[in-house]
Amino acid sequence: MIVYNTTFHLDNGIWDEGVTFLKEVYLPRASSSGFLLNPILRRVLSSDEEEGVSYSVQFHVKNVDTLNFWLENEGCALHQELAARFGTKIAGFSTLLEEIDWKKQ
Repeated sequence: MIVYNTTFHLDNGIWDEGVTFLKEVYLPRASSSGFLLNPILRRVLSSDEEEGVSYSVQFHVKNVDTLNFWLENEGCALHQELAARFGTKIAGFSTLLEEIDWKKQ
């Protein structure tokens, strides 16, 4: 199991509408296929929010092949919709995380 994390930075002028879009459109649609599981939305804490606010969106995914399948078949269209709606007022980058059982030796 891997974690697919995307951090979105929203300009102050759209942060309220942007968070609503993430909650009501992005997360439900991304997880509706069953490939992306356990959606989580977190605000990135920062002392400097003059230019905007950042949010982390995370999903559990079975493996990289499953993620790539989702990206090709659904994810790219969803990201394009996000970009079309908010333009340069939102930016994002994704990372893949591997869960480590820190209790296991």
